[in-house]
Amino acid sequence: MAFIAPLESPGMPSQKPVLSRRQLLQRASMVVAGAASVGWAQPGKPSGKSTSIVVAQVVDFSQAQQDVSKDFLIGSRAAWQDINLRGGINGRQVQHLAVETDGTAASLSVALGSVKANPACVVLSGSVGDQLASQIVDISRQNGFNMAHVAPWLQNSSLDVDDKTFPIFAARQEQITYALKTLAVMGMSELGAVYGSTRDHTAYHAEVERIASNMQLKLVSFQAGGELRALGQKLTPRTPAVLLFVGGTPELAQFTQGLEKQARQRYIVALADVNLTTMAQMGAARNTPVIATQPVPLINANLPIVRSYRETLGRLFDEPPTPLSLAGFIAARYTHEVLSGVDGTLTRQSALTAFQKRANLDVGGFRVSFNAQRRSNTYVTQSMMSADGRLIG
Repeated sequence: MAFIAPLESPGMPSQKPVLSRRQLLQRASMVVAGAASVGWAQPGKPSGKSTSIVVAQVVDFSQAQQDVSKDFLIGSRAAWQDINLRGGINGRQVQHLAVETDGTAASLSVALGSVKANPACVVLSGSVGDQLASQIVDISRQNGFNMAHVAPWLQNSSLDVDDKTFPIFAARQEQITYALKTLAVMGMSELGAVYGSTRDHTAYHAEVERIASNMQLKLVSFQAGGELRALGQKLTPRTPAVLLFVGGTPELAQFTQGLEKQARQRYIVALADVNLTTMAQMGAARNTPVIATQPVPLINANLPIVRSYRETLGRLFDEPPTPLSLAGFIAARYTHEVLSGVDGTLTRQSALTAFQKRANLDVGGFRVSFNAQRRSNTYVTQSMMSADGRLIG
C-alpha cells in the first residue's frame, strides 16, 4: 500500500521536532491510503484557484530501505520548505508530496498511479532507494510513466536510462572505481564481495561481477544468508584483504563485528547506502577500517550548497547532517533550478522539455553535466572510519 504524506502548508516555517524520525517526516500532515483515496486513485480536475505546484517524491519505506529513505527524504523536505520560504518557484508555492511504498511492485504501482492522477503534479523528484528508482526507470522506458523522473537515488550503473530520467548522482561503478583506486598501491589483484542479504545478491551480483571484470580483478563472492557475524568469523587468511560490502548499515555493522577476532588486516569498501556516523554510534568496525563512498560532497565541505544544507537542516530539523540527506537536499535544489527556468506555463510537458535539454548546471558548487549515456555525474568523495573509530574525510 502507498501512503501520501503532504508537506506542511506552503511557506510556513517548520518547528524543530521532538517526535520520532518517522513522525517527524509525517508531522502536520494527513496521511491517507493512496488506493482508497478517490482524489488520488482517479483523474480529477485542478483544485479551484490553487496556484501551488506539486512535486512528488516516491519513497521506499520497506525495512531494508527505510534507513536510506528517511535521511534522503529529510534532506528533500528541508530543501522544499526553504525554497517555499524564499518564494517557491517564480512566486508559486511548492506542495511537496512524499508517497511512501512498502517495496513491493504492487505498492509502487499504486504510488505512481496516485502521482499520475494528480493534475497539479508536474515532476517526480528524488525517488529513493535504488531498487525502487530502477523499477521506475523500467516503467518509464515502457511508456508507463510520462513525466520527468528527476534526481533519483539510482545506484544501478547497468541500467539504460531513457529520455525521461535524469540521474545526477554517480552510480555504483563510479563509486567502486573511485574507492578501489585509493587501494591500488596494495598491488591488489583480487576483490571480495560480501552481500548483506539474498536480495542484495540477486539484485547486484551481476553488476559487481561486470565491474570487477572491467577492472581486471578476480572476484570472490560471499553470501551470508542472514548470518553476517558468523561469516565474518569464518573468513580465512586466504580471503581477499579488500572486501566490497553491498548492503546497508545494520548489515555491515554485524559483519564487522564478526571480523573483530580476525588476525589479518582487512579493508571494507562500502557504498553510498552506508552511514558511517551510525556505524560509529553502533560501536561497529572497531578493528577494521571502512571506506565509504558517496556521490555528494563531504558534509563538512565549504561549497555553497553544503553550507546552505547545513544551515537549513539546523534551522528546520533536529537531525545531524549525513551524506544521504545532503543528496536529498541537492536533488530538490536541482529540480527547483530547472523548473525555475521554464518559460511560460509550468506543466508536466514543459517541465519534461526543460529537463530534456540536459543543460550543464552548477547547483551551489555541485556540478551537473550529462554524458552520452544520459547520466551525470562522476562526482565521488569518500570518508573513512579508521580502526579506532575516528571518521576521516
